[in-house]
Amino acid sequence: MAPYASDDSTTAGEVDEQRSGRRKAARYVVPVTVIGVAAATIGLVPALADSGDPDLPKITAQQLIEKIAKSDVQQLSGTVKISTDLGLPNLGGLESGLLSGAAGQGDGGSSAEPTAKLTELASGTHTLRVAADGPDRQKLSLLENAAEYSIIHNGKDVWGYDSKSNEVYHGTSSESPERGTDRQPPATPKDFAEEALKAVDDTTSVTVDGTAQVAGRDAYKLVVKPKQSGSTVGAISVAVDAKTGMPLKFTLTPASGGAAVIDVGFTKVDFAKPAASTFDFTPPKGAKVTEEKDAGQGSQKAPGKAPGTAFGKGGAREHAPKAGEDFGKGLDGMKTIGEGWNAIATFDTGGEGVPSGGAGGDLGGFMDSLGDKVHGEFGSGTVFSTRLVNALVTDDGKVYAGLVTKDALVKAADAGK
Repeated sequence: MAPYASDDSTTAGEVDEQRSGRRKAARYVVPVTVIGVAAATIGLVPALADSGDPDLPKITAQQLIEKIAKSDVQQLSGTVKISTDLGLPNLGGLESGLLSGAAGQGDGGSSAEPTAKLTELASGTHTLRVAADGPDRQKLSLLENAAEYSIIHNGKDVWGYDSKSNEVYHGTSSESPERGTDRQPPATPKDFAEEALKAVDDTTSVTVDGTAQVAGRDAYKLVVKPKQSGSTVGAISVAVDAKTGMPLKFTLTPASGGAAVIDVGFTKVDFAKPAASTFDFTPPKGAKVTEEKDAGQGSQKAPGKAPGTAFGKGGAREHAPKAGEDFGKGLDGMKTIGEGWNAIATFDTGGEGVPSGGAGGDLGGFMDSLGDKVHGEFGSGTVFSTRLVNALVTDDGKVYAGLVTKDALVKAADAGK
């Protein structure tokens, strides 16, 4: 593979001119703001194929991002394999049980409600069948042992069906351009790629790293890396279909090495129009049907999303957070320290931190076993870690969290004193 250089000669004015000349991205594409990223962050040397990889025309990272943004795939069917390894502690099923309970069981009690099932994608390996026919028809099925959970969007209707419990959840889609996609989880490479590319700014390196074959299709490999040290993100690789420009595979590897934190890709894909019957659904005989309005959701209100996801209309941030910027509308006083991949969200709970050791009794000992005690100029606290996200809770109730190392959190807490 060849090295890729950046073109530092492109001016901000030229970048603005490039941005203004591009059409607004349609459905199923990366937002047009991605194309306007500063040219200094993008490798402009064309990729060369490795021996044995598809021999495709040379392309630069800028051109490949434009190809993704211009992609308008609206019809497809296929199989997706998704593996997630956040490195969460194994608590004998407690983790998955808490996630499932928090996500949906309290809102309607139906196991067919989308949020009651979609948190399962947050850990382990799963196989999904997906199909789409424009903005009005999509279907996603989570395949389990001798069971299947499906979300079907067909026109104004959104159905959730759990074959294991024989329960059905029925709602209606909004009138927004996303029509019903707010009910579907981040489950395809496109979903994850969109979010990753929104984070591209001048703290990011973007290059093309050769070619590959995914699901029998020729693809280019786009690689996104933080330029800064201190982030837990090592690299993001996106395999982009050479013909359609649609992402076929997304892989996020941590800076610490080892297996991917998120690996999602098509194993089969077909861009032909799916049969209309694919999106037909009638509740099976004897199934328990829960209507959205009966679950207290309201006829136009989408069920809540799985914890940690921000996909769907208005959910995803359009840029990396800037220093001092409000990080969320629902948490008063939440700010960010730093920028780009090293951004740290911080807020004050007003509490007394995490119970610890003897002072916290059995609970304190349990919390100590989940986190690492740290000390600094700020005092002391506990760091709770996954392979991607770390969070420091100080003994005086302040929280620092981000895609950064433990040392970066301690440094931020010290600076805040």
